[in-house]
Amino acid sequence: MNAHVLGFPRMGTGRELKWALEDFWQGRLDESGLLSVAWELKERHWAIQAQAGLDSVCVGDHSLYDHVLDTAIMVGAVPERFLGHGGGSGLDTYFRMARGDADANVPAMTMTKWFDSNYHYIVPEIGPDTTFTGTSGQLARDIHRAVGLGYNPRPILVGPLTFLLLAREVGGVSRWDHMEALTRAYCDILGELAGQARWVQLDEPALCLDLPPQAAEAARHAYAQLAKACGPSQILLATYFGELRENLGLAVSLPVDALHLDLVRGRAQLQETLAVMPQSMHLSLGLVNGRNIWRTDLDASARLVDIACAALGEDRVMVASSCSLLHAPMDVESENALDPSLKQWMAFAVQKCAEVAALKGHGSAAAPALFAENRAVLAARNGSALVHNPAVAQRLLAIDESMLTRTSPAVARATAQQARMGLPLFPTTTIGSYPQTAEIRQARLAHKRGELSDASYQEAMRRQIKETVGRQERLDLDVLVHGEPERNDMVEYFGQQLDGFCFTSNGWVQSYGSRCVKPPVIFGDVSRPGPMTVDWAVYAQSLTDRPMKGMLTGPVTILCWSFVRDDIPRSEVCRQIALAVRDEVRDLEAAGISIIQIDEAALREGMPLRESERGQYLRWAVDCFRLASSGVDDATQIHSHMCYSEFNTIVEWIARMDADVVSIEASRSGMRLLDAFDASRFPARIGPGIYDIHSPRIPDAEEILQLLRKALRVVPADRLWVNPDCGLKTRAWPETLASLRNMVTAAKQLRAEHLEGTRAE
Repeated sequence: MNAHVLGFPRMGTGRELKWALEDFWQGRLDESGLLSVAWELKERHWAIQAQAGLDSVCVGDHSLYDHVLDTAIMVGAVPERFLGHGGGSGLDTYFRMARGDADANVPAMTMTKWFDSNYHYIVPEIGPDTTFTGTSGQLARDIHRAVGLGYNPRPILVGPLTFLLLAREVGGVSRWDHMEALTRAYCDILGELAGQARWVQLDEPALCLDLPPQAAEAARHAYAQLAKACGPSQILLATYFGELRENLGLAVSLPVDALHLDLVRGRAQLQETLAVMPQSMHLSLGLVNGRNIWRTDLDASARLVDIACAALGEDRVMVASSCSLLHAPMDVESENALDPSLKQWMAFAVQKCAEVAALKGHGSAAAPALFAENRAVLAARNGSALVHNPAVAQRLLAIDESMLTRTSPAVARATAQQARMGLPLFPTTTIGSYPQTAEIRQARLAHKRGELSDASYQEAMRRQIKETVGRQERLDLDVLVHGEPERNDMVEYFGQQLDGFCFTSNGWVQSYGSRCVKPPVIFGDVSRPGPMTVDWAVYAQSLTDRPMKGMLTGPVTILCWSFVRDDIPRSEVCRQIALAVRDEVRDLEAAGISIIQIDEAALREGMPLRESERGQYLRWAVDCFRLASSGVDDATQIHSHMCYSEFNTIVEWIARMDADVVSIEASRSGMRLLDAFDASRFPARIGPGIYDIHSPRIPDAEEILQLLRKALRVVPADRLWVNPDCGLKTRAWPETLASLRNMVTAAKQLRAEHLEGTRAE
């Protein structure tokens, strides 16, 4: 039996890759130094996998930014606009594609969520001039190095079907017209790798989607050629994030040597798959959850291994993680400050490798003691008093329809809100956070270490808030925010003030590029002991006569961006969080805050991959937002923010959220996302992001003005707000101020144009 994982975290236990990347981008580290850090991490992670007892180590899962971008580079899908800007290395082109080029005024490629995860990938582009040329490049060098160190490497690539389906069509082309050329590029890559590794893993999570009619034929044609190109190497077709369902027949018909199933997301598909498995095909069982941090139930998983072995024979069965461990933190043993009774319930990437190996050896002499210990830990968690709070259960039972509904419809509320605030046409604002400077981070760290008293820390944050409010007034923004200097993370900050959460010290996972997040852990029933943001918002409002937004993270986003307990439905956890947010919203209103923003950046991300399951999710997700937001008066304005997702398919559900203003990411797509937000279907006011905050590039006022004019073709003038794509915490102050200055200039110019046009009429 073969034991393996589908991928491993990249950043390192101490986020070494993050710091190296940021030093490289700032010119403090040269290319050689960056690559040296990358090599050290790869070798360390191979050693972890091998020492755990896995039969192969992952190669090609490590990336300097994103594995989909890596694949685009390998197949030669580099848009022309990123080439020829002063020469430079291939790494320069790579990072231009990911981050844009401020000096050459070239925007980055589109970025969006990887299926239903919180990982962001760079969206490949396929246009009329796209020419595919395959080269294994760094992947071949990684294989050679792993072999030299005595490891059995398993190279990993995004499969051609998934790559094609995730790509963005530009210039009127059809993706399917490029399948043949793309397949040739993949064949070139696999030909270069042929014989260097026993297994080649091709990731095809797209097979867990509702596929278009062309997909099956394209996949069969592509894999017929890929199987020949692999030579003596064998293909492991990896599916994950869901069940194959109607695509099972397609998957088992492809000329591959092994099929991987995600049995965490779709345990029921095992029996159906066993019934149709070709005699020549191995089956990889994804039994260890790659997307959560709880220990695996080894007894239940071992039973599935035994079922598969009885049907196929032990030599045709593999045991594995459900998906890549990219979505898990590194090592729970580094969590020295975590409550031991909670820590023992958890398994991070290092421990998950050991769990996979344990399932392979569940019939060995060492297994009984290991499985007995696992059984005892799970029983302790299930019966723990830390998990259950009867008062929370009573509040859930008391929820009724009236708690999900605003007093008046949106049009009436808009009149009341305008009378209260008197905002100009095309009001300008920002999404919430401002740059988290070294001074802010140092103060937070000193406070955490006990080196700075509570009073001194609060005074330091107040100074930051006062400075941020003053800068916004000088920029002449219409609606201000306090800047969130006191918040380490938009989810963790709230989780730290809610019961039912615990927190890690080193539980970082990659979100995109060098950006890492440290998700809270929801282990029990959630409730709010007291106000979380009111004092900060009230202080900020005291500094200005302009409206100050109260800033909250919504229940769905807190749910999706946390590691969530798996003993009750996610919908029930979300309702618990919504009640806590509702309490905070009402306290902010009572304190005089006229605008409250409840960010639901993860609403689209949390949606099931299958169309048939989306309605049920969207109903409870939207109800949770309404539960959190609907307990306020008409004159209190509720905002929400969503970023980096495809909204067109859910715009009617966003409308049902009944927010007064919705801001969305739109700049990287050139406002194409607004096509769905026509006035007839979407009554709320809209703030389309008009510049990309994930790039250091500063857009000029004319560029922003052109985007706003595009937005006006879809959004009525009295409903259009002006704001960046997202929060500004990752940016530096000079570029932030320059960009916002241009944004305000553009908004004022648009007001003048609109006024002139109105007078002419």
